[in-house]
Amino acid sequence: MSNKNNSRRDFLKKTSIGGLGAALGVSTTVPAFASLNTVEHSVSAEKLRVKPRYHRWHVNEGAEWLEVNTGHANLDWNIPVSQCALVLLDVWSRHYLKEPEDRAEKIINEKYIPLLKKCRESGMTIIHAPSPQVAVKHSNWVKLITEAELNPVRDTWPPREFRGLSGSYKDFRRPFEPREVEIQAMVNPHKFHPIAMPMEGEAVIANGEELHRYCKQKGILFLFFAGFNTNACMITRDYGALQMSNRGYQVSVVRDCTTGMENKETQAKLLQTNGALLFFEMFGQYTVTSDEIITGFSGKA
Repeated sequence: MSNKNNSRRDFLKKTSIGGLGAALGVSTTVPAFASLNTVEHSVSAEKLRVKPRYHRWHVNEGAEWLEVNTGHANLDWNIPVSQCALVLLDVWSRHYLKEPEDRAEKIINEKYIPLLKKCRESGMTIIHAPSPQVAVKHSNWVKLITEAELNPVRDTWPPREFRGLSGSYKDFRRPFEPREVEIQAMVNPHKFHPIAMPMEGEAVIANGEELHRYCKQKGILFLFFAGFNTNACMITRDYGALQMSNRGYQVSVVRDCTTGMENKETQAKLLQTNGALLFFEMFGQYTVTSDEIITGFSGKA
């Protein structure tokens, strides 16, 4: 197993640094990699013009009310960059499954780097949401929540034993997977991806309440989410796209800067990834592309 882990780490190191060099037009050495994480934000009063895509649950005049007659539509936003944030959700260095890790590496090198670089240059707020256990260890953690809010006491119902499926409820558990230890060895401890390291001044948040308080403090209303996994953390995290939309923010997922976890029935067409994106578009959120954001600064798109 150690040989496999080492080869995966080598893969990450080579592809990440190689992609960084290609994106910035510099030599693929460690100093070049570091340059992305030391460039300073520019102060800007820019606008951002994007055309967020959503699923239109209506049909055109004269069309029958059928699912096949519904489809995508776009809005046209020209919004202050000062009210926008790029939220980097669970952009970790590893995944225990090879295919989502490979897809993520390709996305990070080809799409994520130029997006992050342009957002930083244009003064957009960058917020890192890497999970509580990663956030609290980083010096950029904003610490806008208390220990009690970070680890809230659960209600007494359902009972503690039932929630943990222990004691008299243990028969309801899923079966023990003997390779779970192997998975944990591959992914723990979770770490920032080397290209996603927070720069000085970039916020690191631990949970959804903290993200909300930070946005309130900064006057942020529009959140653009990039990260992994589309059909997992983007939906289920309390700092994810769905939960922040429920808090009242205008949320867009950068659809070419995310990928989901597939299985043998869905992998060929990335049905889980595309289904999750369609879910957002259908039920109150939006999607955009990285190119839209990159070309949209100063309202040019």
